[in-house]
Amino acid sequence: MKIFFSKLFNAPWYPVAISAYPVIALLAANSGQVDATAAIRPLIISVFFGVLLFFITWLFFRQIHKAAFLTTLFLVLFFSYGHLYMAVDKQWPDMNYAIWLAVGWAILFILFIFWVTRPKLTFISSAATFNTVALALLVMSLTQVNYGGGGGEVHRLGVKDAPVQEDLTLPQDPPDVYFFLLDSYGRSDLLKSAYGFDNSSFDNALKERDFYVASCSQSNYVRTEISLGSSLNMQYLQDLDPSFSPDKTTRRLLWDSLKHSAVRYNFETLDYETVNFASGFDWLEIRDVDHFMSPPSISSGMSDFEGLFLRTTLARYAQDLGWVDPDAILGMGFRDRFTYIFNSVGDIARNPNPTFSYIHIISPHPPFVFDPEGNPTYPPDFWNEQRMYPADLYQKGYVNQVQYVNKKMIEAVDVILANSETPPIIIIQSDHGPWLQPKDKRMHNYTAIYFPGHNDVLYSTITPVNIFRLVFNTYFGGKYDILKDVSYFSPVPRLYDFSEIKNPCVSGN
Repeated sequence: MKIFFSKLFNAPWYPVAISAYPVIALLAANSGQVDATAAIRPLIISVFFGVLLFFITWLFFRQIHKAAFLTTLFLVLFFSYGHLYMAVDKQWPDMNYAIWLAVGWAILFILFIFWVTRPKLTFISSAATFNTVALALLVMSLTQVNYGGGGGEVHRLGVKDAPVQEDLTLPQDPPDVYFFLLDSYGRSDLLKSAYGFDNSSFDNALKERDFYVASCSQSNYVRTEISLGSSLNMQYLQDLDPSFSPDKTTRRLLWDSLKHSAVRYNFETLDYETVNFASGFDWLEIRDVDHFMSPPSISSGMSDFEGLFLRTTLARYAQDLGWVDPDAILGMGFRDRFTYIFNSVGDIARNPNPTFSYIHIISPHPPFVFDPEGNPTYPPDFWNEQRMYPADLYQKGYVNQVQYVNKKMIEAVDVILANSETPPIIIIQSDHGPWLQPKDKRMHNYTAIYFPGHNDVLYSTITPVNIFRLVFNTYFGGKYDILKDVSYFSPVPRLYDFSEIKNPCVSGN
């Protein structure tokens, strides 16, 4: 065995591992944001590229160790270029650096060739060291990749103190339950004061359909993942698990609590079929539900992750030359997922079995991919050269998408109501308000609820933590206490370092 490993680690296979490392490292850096399967195709292409380059270099030198070392240097230049490009762009945004970076990389390329081709250098004794380093880099990155949250059975809870109730009762004609989460959608009074946008037509359209629109609703938390972790578990994070404490920043338990929440557990206990849609963010996608719904691959064939990987390499010039446009692909992916959701709600409503649908819509949250009529827009038109959103462009793109999502939501509500034999429960809620607002205004979320026959239990200052408590109490014999409605702000990266934000609508605040 010792001889086997000695031979294995003295063979120069490290260029293959080095060609795989950038893909795995990028996946690890975006762990939870993309599904691990998104890395399969770029990994295959990257390794093939490394092997091909290794073979061509060997044909030139006919010395395998020398070819392996020079290939590795070339790969480092190729895969590091985009990272340096973005770092320089962030530090000196007004500098004309693209040409100088390309010239510098070309000079390094030539110097590497002259150095490695010196006759006395063989690199034979270095193979074991380089193999070990390359393998260590791969292993470290692989351990940081999120492979879908916690393990265990599908019907389980992500946090130990989730407030489930095992004695809920199924009514004779159980209603379908739709939870539409409109990401970053602000309360109507905030839209008016911050953007001069009158949202009363949307409010009135929902009221005409017997929705209760909460005029003073606030979110419990300021970021999507912590807001949803609370609302889907019907409890403040501080009371769900000791891991959600101010000194902690980890999120894997939080993500697992979204995928295996108390709300989902209760509905599964009641024999509801569960539905979730692809969002483009792995930590938001609940793939082990009864019906996980995702649109076909976008027509270009390139994913968002592949576009990001392209920008981190020397191949980013393919975008500058017009050969491929990852930003257009990004927009296409978001439009496809958005459109697929609204094309599918009728199918859910026609399902003869009771369903609980968690439908997370990444809108009006950026990227901005629709105009008010639903025509495509180009995401980079709304950011600057550093891919940041100036206030005026953010406002334009945000209001565009508010108007279009309003139109599609009213259509979806009408389709659901028309195809439901039993009046459904429909919750239209946002996780928090828009970006670039003061922290107290970011709490001003949108809440509209269709509670057939029971609007009297709803109230204007409701927060997400109590919505599903009211659902289970009103329709399924639940015995949940209604909690005090409190909003908490927390900074990045200290997600669980909470400070209370008062609701000005509540007397005494």
